[in-house]
Amino acid sequence: MKQLLLICVLFGNVLWAQNNDRKSLHARLINDFTIVDNGYVFNLNAKTKTFISKQGFFDILAQAKDTLLISSLNFKSRKIIVSENDFLKPLALFDMESQLTALKEVVVKGKLDPKPSLPNTQKIVDMKFISDEKSAVKNSAMPSDRSIENGLDFVRVFKMLKKAFSKKNGEVAESNNTNAFPELVLSRIDGYFFTSTLKLAPDEVNLFLDYCKNDAASSKYLKDIDTFLLMDFLVNKNKEFKRFTTFEK
Repeated sequence: MKQLLLICVLFGNVLWAQNNDRKSLHARLINDFTIVDNGYVFNLNAKTKTFISKQGFFDILAQAKDTLLISSLNFKSRKIIVSENDFLKPLALFDMESQLTALKEVVVKGKLDPKPSLPNTQKIVDMKFISDEKSAVKNSAMPSDRSIENGLDFVRVFKMLKKAFSKKNGEVAESNNTNAFPELVLSRIDGYFFTSTLKLAPDEVNLFLDYCKNDAASSKYLKDIDTFLLMDFLVNKNKEFKRFTTFEK
């Protein structure tokens, strides 16, 4: 029992010594179009956090080379490495980039045929006709349509290339859509999981997902994998997130 008490005292002294080396950083978050308000600022090195005021101001204990993680609604999460110059300014200013919420893709079910019902025109092109005595004389050397008999069918080649490139562009678009980790999680997991299982307030869900997005391991969950593995990842990240949000300012 005495050994456990001694370890706790030594651990507390180490934390006190580390925080004693840090000093208050006065800063404000700015954006060119709107005011940054609400959210959290985490000191990943000191394991402390503070809140962002309505005008974007915040104060937090930090030192040079500390990493700050800033998370706020409607803005992209940002990591900042604190420098000595930040303490020399009366008020350090940090830009925040607005986060545009992409509309979810609407899937229309059912077979739709936007094109009119027409016969296969390619079959008509491929049909062979026999000349008769009333037909005009065919000039094989210089056809009227400037085509080459038994030559390359450019119409068919164009259609084949168009189909191939359309398929390739569709794959690229699908790959780009996987960059939005928070939107993908919300589309696969019901909101009851966040409020009941993870015990998150409704206004903390987006901040929590932004926090998870900064973990490089989140990229592998963008693929179509088992939902239970994704939920297990979120449970583990929630433990870290709770440790940050329960630290006193």
